[in-house]
Amino acid sequence: MQFQEFHIGQTFTTKPLQVTSDNIKQFASEFDPQYMHLDEEKAGQGRFDGIIASGIQTLAISFKLWVETGSYGEDVIAGTAMNNIRFIKPVYPGNELHTVVEVIDLQEKRNETGIVTVTMSTFNDREEKVFVGDLSVLVKNER
Repeated sequence: MQFQEFHIGQTFTTKPLQVTSDNIKQFASEFDPQYMHLDEEKAGQGRFDGIIASGIQTLAISFKLWVETGSYGEDVIAGTAMNNIRFIKPVYPGNELHTVVEVIDLQEKRNETGIVTVTMSTFNDREEKVFVGDLSVLVKNER
């Protein structure tokens, strides 16, 4: 979609994605190697009663699900900002996540472009919000 096709208040809902213990450990071993993501025994003795996904992994999953809707398609140029990032609840192995995306701001720019800002809210299979954050991207605006 090009800039002019978005409108404030527009919402999109992604397909779900199940998080597994293997996904969590693989991501954490490379990008967030902390015990609560890797060591089941030690994590089981902590406040979460087991391993949890890294917040950065939850953000990445949320973004992946949003991109896979195809809404930006070939019209996206580049990301410009991420703001108001909050990790609200832990994500456990077996949780199924989906993201609801709402357009919250539109700024027309020069050179046939515009910035679309969305709020991504990610929920687990119990409809508990686990993540929220704002994402801005530069997209084409060819009239």
